[in-house]
Amino acid sequence: MLSTDLADLKAHMAENPGAVIEDVARQRKVTPRAVLEALPDTMVRFGSGSEFTAAMNDVAQWGEVTLIVHTDDAIFEFTGAIPVGEVGRGYFNLMQPKGLHGHLRHERCGAIAFVERPFMGKSSAFIAFINVDGGIMFKVFVGRDEQRALRGDQLQRFHALAERIASAHAT
Repeated sequence: MLSTDLADLKAHMAENPGAVIEDVARQRKVTPRAVLEALPDTMVRFGSGSEFTAAMNDVAQWGEVTLIVHTDDAIFEFTGAIPVGEVGRGYFNLMQPKGLHGHLRHERCGAIAFVERPFMGKSSAFIAFINVDGGIMFKVFVGRDEQRALRGDQLQRFHALAERIASAHAT
């Protein structure tokens, strides 16, 4: 990306931090990772994709969250507890027979982004698992309480996980 394009993208995201990441990427012909990287530094931290298993198994202890898979054709949302998983046969396998289950190509995770920003007039916090091509595999959002505020216990865990993973990546 040219430095003028990057500067323009950074300015756009500073003015519109709640923009839908995938929409901006499509409109600007960049990867979703580039859009996340253009957010103000106070809103995003990155960690290594090699921490995929640790991050997912930490999130499995949080309780009800929302997992979103956003493709060009659909937006899938799952609200509930993320199951623990384990690596086997080349996949990170979500270990429960009902609800959210499946097999994730964890080795394609190139980075993990911890994002806190306004979205639709509210604070939001999510983890974006970014693939090696710069696309977002899926996002896990901190849950909300009855008043639609971010759950304090999960936000604490989000910050602790971000600190552990992003700090390790920075060294």
